[in-house]
Parts: sequence; C-alpha cells; structure tokens
Amino acid sequence: MKTPIQNCKNISDEELVKKSLQNIDYFACIYERYEQKLIRYILRISSFSVEEAEDILQEAFIKAWRNLNEFNKDLKFSSWIYRIVRNTTITEWKKTKSKGRDKKQDIDEELFRNIPSLLNTEKEADQKFDNKNIGKILQLMPEKYREVLILKFLEEKNYQEISDILKKPNGTIATLINRAKKSFYETAKQEDISFII
Repeated sequence: MKTPIQNCKNISDEELVKKSLQNIDYFACIYERYEQKLIRYILRISSFSVEEAEDILQEAFIKAWRNLNEFNKDLKFSSWIYRIVRNTTITEWKKTKSKGRDKKQDIDEELFRNIPSLLNTEKEADQKFDNKNIGKILQLMPEKYREVLILKFLEEKNYQEISDILKKPNGTIATLINRAKKSFYETAKQEDISFII
C-alpha cells in the first residue's frame, strides 16, 4: 500500500525514519521533504549543474537508505542527511577534478538571497552586497569558511547542527563563523567587489 506524501506532513523526521524502516514508502516522504533544500545546498557548496546536483542527491539518498538502520538518534535527522549529502558532493567533486572537468558555473543569484542582511557585522552594518557578488565572494573564499557561512546563513543551521554536519566541536564552529565573516569582507575588499549602499 502506497503512502501518500501529504499524509507525512505532520510526522516528524525521526518518526518517518522509524516508519521507513517498516515501510519503504515513507522514505519517499523524507525525500520529498528534503529534495529542494538539499539540491540548493549542493549548488551552493559546489560548481555542479542542477542535473549533476540531482544525480548527487539521488546517490546520497541511496546511501541514506542503505544506512538508515544506523541512523544515530542522538543527531537531528536533518544534520545526518546534510552530512551524507555533503560527503557525497565532496566525493563527486574530487572525481570530476581528477578527470579535469571541474569548472565554474554561472552564479544563480537566488541561491544567495538570504546572506546580505544576516552576514553583516556591526562594523559593516550599513554595507550590503547584491546576490551575484555574494556568490562571487563565496567562490573565492577558502572552502572551510565558505561552507560554514553557507550552512549558517543560507541553510539556516544552528551551531549544534553545523557541528554535527561537519563533525567539529561547537567552539570550533563559532570560531570558524567569526573568521569566515572576516574572510568574506577581506575577500570582497581584495577583489574590489562593490558594495550596494
């Protein structure tokens, strides 16, 4: 018996995991719930096309299904699935880089729409960037800083979730976010990327 997706809307992620282990149709609910968020996440942390991101997501969900019995109930499910997607994306990126196919994609400004108001520190509170410039700056930043900014400000993850996704202590995450904000503004200044005032 198929489980209609709309019947899953009021079921928590953790309950869906339990139900999925008994009936695979519930796993479709998990996929439906996370599909768009995770595709955006893949696009934000990589230079893959939408089609490649969709393939990576499918591969990540196959891994998640195979390991669903091992889901650590001490983690939020969203942190667990983000970690799998992150690791799958990194693996695919390494494969394409080794084949010489790594490339820059055009920046989709919509992917970066939440950062301008959230990223500002007190010192730069009156300076804002347009979405295209945000994407450019993020691409130029060191990966460890880019990724933590994306998780915090675009994926709207809290410190504990970022800690779970990146497998780093909370204190390290706080330090990374502070350093990443500084790196963002330094990169913009070095590259002479204009502000919108």
